[in-house]
Amino acid sequence: MKILNDFRQFLLRVNVVDLAVAVVIGAAFGAVITAMVEDLLTPLIAAIGGQQDFSALDFTINDSTFRYGDFINKAFTFITIAAAVFFFVVVPINTLIARSRREPPADPTTRKCPECLSEIPLDARRCAFCTSQVGAA
Repeated sequence: MKILNDFRQFLLRVNVVDLAVAVVIGAAFGAVITAMVEDLLTPLIAAIGGQQDFSALDFTINDSTFRYGDFINKAFTFITIAAAVFFFVVVPINTLIARSRREPPADPTTRKCPECLSEIPLDARRCAFCTSQVGAA
């Protein structure tokens, strides 16, 4: 019975559950991004630039076929997916996070001397630059 209890505790740990949720959501999100690239961005780029599928491009040397077109397709898909994730997910999320952050300004540790406008510590009673006396902060 102890092994079953230990196994149940292992499965119900927050890290394991969070990881499982992340894998499932990541797979679903990957499918959405792949569909957006294949169904929207690639045809749009093909409409502007011409050819959409490069998989037929190849050359042969000594009966060895080099399908560089397939490599071009996969590299293009990778770059397009990375761009889609960056511009449609990362940039908007970073913007939302930056807008929601309301950090209070840091407490100042210095102030300006009223005579020479040099930066002096808050507790200073005399300016180190012009030697004029300054009042307490």
